[in-house]
Amino acid sequence: MNIEQMTEILQNIIMQAVQLAQEKQSPDIKPEHILYAMVNDDSLEGIWQRLHISQEELRSFIEQALTRIPTVSGSTQPQLSNDVMQAYNHALKRMQKQNDSYMSTVTFLLGLFDSKATIIEQIKQQFHITTSDIEKAEEERRGGMTMDEKTNESQLDALSKYGHDLVKEVKDGKIDPVIGRDEEIRRVIEILSRKTKNNPVLIGEPGVGKTAIVEGLAWRIMQGDVPLGLKDKKLIELDMGALIAGAKYRGEFEERLKGVLKQVQQADGGIILFIDEIHNLVGAGKTEGSMDAANLLKPMLARGELKCIGATTFDEYRKYIEKDRALERRFQKIMVQEPSVEDTISILRGLKDRFESHHGVRIKDEAIIAAATLSNRYITDRFLPDKAIDLIDEACATIRVEMDSMPAELDELSRRIMTLQIEETSLKEETDSKAKDRLEEIRKELADLKEEQTAKLSKWQAEKSEADEIKNYKEELEKAKLALTQAENAANYETAAKLKYETIPNLAKKINEADVEKADAMVHQVVDEDMIAKIVSQWTHIEVSRLMSTERQKILHLPEALSKRVMGQPDALRLVSDAIMRSKANIQDENRPLGSFMFLGPTGVGKTEVAKALAQQLFDDESKIVRIDMSEYMEKFSVSRLVGAPPGYVGYEEGGQLTEAVRRSPYSIVLLDEIEKAHPDVFNILLQILDDGRITDSKGVTVDFTNTIIIMTSNLGSQYAFDDDPEHREEHYMSEVHKFFKPEFINRIDEIIVFNALGNDVLAQIAEKFLAQLRNRLK
Repeated sequence: MNIEQMTEILQNIIMQAVQLAQEKQSPDIKPEHILYAMVNDDSLEGIWQRLHISQEELRSFIEQALTRIPTVSGSTQPQLSNDVMQAYNHALKRMQKQNDSYMSTVTFLLGLFDSKATIIEQIKQQFHITTSDIEKAEEERRGGMTMDEKTNESQLDALSKYGHDLVKEVKDGKIDPVIGRDEEIRRVIEILSRKTKNNPVLIGEPGVGKTAIVEGLAWRIMQGDVPLGLKDKKLIELDMGALIAGAKYRGEFEERLKGVLKQVQQADGGIILFIDEIHNLVGAGKTEGSMDAANLLKPMLARGELKCIGATTFDEYRKYIEKDRALERRFQKIMVQEPSVEDTISILRGLKDRFESHHGVRIKDEAIIAAATLSNRYITDRFLPDKAIDLIDEACATIRVEMDSMPAELDELSRRIMTLQIEETSLKEETDSKAKDRLEEIRKELADLKEEQTAKLSKWQAEKSEADEIKNYKEELEKAKLALTQAENAANYETAAKLKYETIPNLAKKINEADVEKADAMVHQVVDEDMIAKIVSQWTHIEVSRLMSTERQKILHLPEALSKRVMGQPDALRLVSDAIMRSKANIQDENRPLGSFMFLGPTGVGKTEVAKALAQQLFDDESKIVRIDMSEYMEKFSVSRLVGAPPGYVGYEEGGQLTEAVRRSPYSIVLLDEIEKAHPDVFNILLQILDDGRITDSKGVTVDFTNTIIIMTSNLGSQYAFDDDPEHREEHYMSEVHKFFKPEFINRIDEIIVFNALGNDVLAQIAEKFLAQLRNRLK
């Protein structure tokens, strides 16, 4: 046997067979050893699939055969058996007939089948396969390729190893239907229908639905709702992770990719390749003296031999693909924008049935609307519809966990019974009359509680079984809908009619009859608005009451709430309230912060207290204040600390003190203390925040300030605080402000508010308020 005449994969299999024979102390290397090594090798997975043989069943069958092989004691080198040598000779003839330079694994397998060894005859009978079945499977796998090189076999079945067919997954019901995105799907179809440069690349933020657009195309191909040029095409998603993983040697990754591309080329336009995160191709496999994967694609992309759909984000496209102009010009860009709240609600309504059948719960329409609106408003670092879908999914999962767990009332009952049983055990040994009376009371209470527990337990189990029954009906309904789609596509109208007019209506009727909400139910299987708000609260740490209470009520009662907290400053509070009301009424530009104020006045008159009161009333937590002492930013070099140090400088990884704080807590008061002490460059940063409601930090992340209130305090003009004439006092303050700050900065502030010095009567009220708080603490 000439092992050098074999492909790398077959060489490896023969070595494993030799090793197995040594481990089993077998005197000969038999067909069983080689077959076992073949079954354990991933390269033949496609052959077993085409033959409809379970790899596990075949493995266990050969394992049993291995136990029947006689063993010898002592460490002897096993020799090739006559059956194996006979198989090798048959395989050599086949190899020459196929014009192969190297013997492949399946050629050797066919040689084994030609040898008619005992194990081969048993496999033929057990698994109902013939030599011609294997020949057909190998012909399909090869696609006309010959074994000219040792590594050629590793390129066979590359698509099934490193990719999966999305159209097939749609047929199998593994991919949810896609709602919306018709315009983008149509654009993809138009580009794919071109003669050359027919390669669309989907560019958009993470979570906006780039992959969903490709899945939507797979649905259309399955339904036949595509132009003639795309009908019956395979849409293969390439798994870049699998392609790169385990490529130990130089050139191995390129060999794998070449195998994929060769198979696509041989399909003669029958395969559309989808590469998610396509920017990973740029630089992949690149070492000194070799080119990256993107360069292997370029010739085929330019000639139109490869139809490829890519997907990537704006940042990655700019960073990797835009730099490679030769690669960029071969792709046609499709910008995927974030859907609106209304579009997201439509998407969620379309996915509702899938989530209901998977989790076995019922989703109210109010929950869908809440998921879209609350996620859009409060979860600012992610994109629709992904964040809204995640909200619905997590809410359904939470309800399902509650359904599968023992209800709280039943749990409390069990704990109460356990406590009384412990008490009963300890009182049994007591002899005095009081203990006996108490024992009698406990026994009576235990009897009542156990009776109640039995009744509630049976009720809970009955409700749980009803819920499980509804879940099964919903799963059956989803399967029936999928079967209907498959039957219609296969033109099997008899089956389609039976499903459409009999099976599906019957299941829908059963679900409607069983799915009735009971007022006293122990098992709650409904996802409502409150549950969505609870999940948003867990994600954002904003109180549920804040999410559910109407914004209008909070704003209308803002003046009263502020006046309860801050005394002696009615004019200041009125100006603050009016400015925030204007913002909330959409009179003010919605792209600016909720309010921007400069508070002037002496220390201790309530400037910081107003900030705390606003945080409490608007954000339900007075600690929602980002406080920055501007006296720390007097030097020019310290300014960068607000938005983060530039790349290459110390502190770049930490981010900016202002931007990071607002990014983590987008609903907060930004309090800039002693603003006049800041370096003039700080005001340039504040200009953008006050005007556009956003700023980009040193890492390129845009931080949203539209849900914040900017409050700046200043001691300018404090020497006029105790001026007897209020009008002159305010004029002096404003004069100082106009002298110090530039006009463009002052014009961007909503209100400049002068706080009055407190009179004795107000000080007495404040003292009484704090004394009352002290009395409460001492009680």
